[in-house]
Amino acid sequence: MIQSRTTETNAYQRTIDYLFSRLPMFSRIGTAAFKKDLTNTRKICEFLNNPHQKFKSIHVAGTNGKGSVSHMLAAVLQTAGYKTGLYTSPHLRDFRERIKINGEMVREEFVTDFTERLKPLIEVVEPSFFEITVGMAFEYFSRQRVDIAIIETGLGGRFDSTNVITPELSIITNIGWDHMNILGETLQKIAYEKAGIIKEEIPVIIGEVTDETGKIFLDVTREKNTVYTVASVRRHAVAWHWEKNDLVVEVARQDRTDHQLYRLDLPGLYQTKNLLTVLEACNDMQKQGWNIQEEDIKLGLQQTKKLTGLHGRWETIHEHPLVVLDVAHNADGMKMLLEQVEVTDHDHLHIVLGVVKDKDIDRMLSLLPKLAKYYFTQADIPRALRAETLVEEAKEFQLEGEVFSNVNEALMAAKDRASREDLILVCGSLFLVGDVQV
Repeated sequence: MIQSRTTETNAYQRTIDYLFSRLPMFSRIGTAAFKKDLTNTRKICEFLNNPHQKFKSIHVAGTNGKGSVSHMLAAVLQTAGYKTGLYTSPHLRDFRERIKINGEMVREEFVTDFTERLKPLIEVVEPSFFEITVGMAFEYFSRQRVDIAIIETGLGGRFDSTNVITPELSIITNIGWDHMNILGETLQKIAYEKAGIIKEEIPVIIGEVTDETGKIFLDVTREKNTVYTVASVRRHAVAWHWEKNDLVVEVARQDRTDHQLYRLDLPGLYQTKNLLTVLEACNDMQKQGWNIQEEDIKLGLQQTKKLTGLHGRWETIHEHPLVVLDVAHNADGMKMLLEQVEVTDHDHLHIVLGVVKDKDIDRMLSLLPKLAKYYFTQADIPRALRAETLVEEAKEFQLEGEVFSNVNEALMAAKDRASREDLILVCGSLFLVGDVQV
């Protein structure tokens, strides 16, 4: 039995090595891995007999919050008794985090068998890493006969590999400055790319809109003979507080006088916005006939991390000093993260920072507090910006600190120098957070 398990593990590791080395991977090499069409994804799905047409789904896009919204929705649907698939990207530590059913990661042997089966097609089609993993998720959800799957886009929407599905509901969390080299240099262009997931007559939930983006969504939904609902208009958070590291939010609904309290095990203050999006999505699903009770919503939200394994969202890994991991990696995400810092009791702030090359780094750096102590480092991927380059760019914004070869050395130095009541924040890149040894 032990020998069999070892053989399976070795085969799985060889498969992962093959996928990472053979296929262009956006998280490692950036835009060279992104293809602006769905041809390969369609070929893969056709080879697999179109598994994405054999299960129901919810499609989630957006600049920030789409991962949290996807996990929160999955937790609610799972709590309501539905066998729920969840496809997200990228992963923090284990490739299998990308594909889950009821919180359980895809089995190693499925990953191995699927890849072996597709190797002949891979040699012909030359797909990206993401295109193959999307096909893998669709096949797994189809074979396991999920009741519904939450499908998170990887980048953008219109040309994202996930955009071959016809979901029950489309969700766009928000529009912000990220991936402008691919999605466009204006919020309107970025909104148009994200709006690419909107399908004919399929309802749409938008987390929040601006004057710039609202017109884009209105035009696209009219073209697709559907309508969109803005979650932040239908509901708003009237109060919030923390209890035992849970975020408790009081929510008012536009068409009701009573308020509801929701307890989230994702304590980041920015989750209040994601909560409103999830609540509106649940409301729409209820209208479609899905059996989701209010108690399912509350219980699912209270144990999202436990049910789905979501990490890296204002995640505390140490007390005294307080050490927090957060995957904020663009200007809007960093702004929300710093709002959280402002309401968190601490003496001095230490920031372990690493970013990737293709972000709007200046926009991010301009937001960071000058009085913090910085520990500049880099994730272990080719796409990471060298810490030596980052420290020089940071000086232009009067941010001072030292360079460290990896995040764990940087974190160790921060812990050594911090007092018991200090706050150490690790942020700037999901890949940096993924490298932290916890």
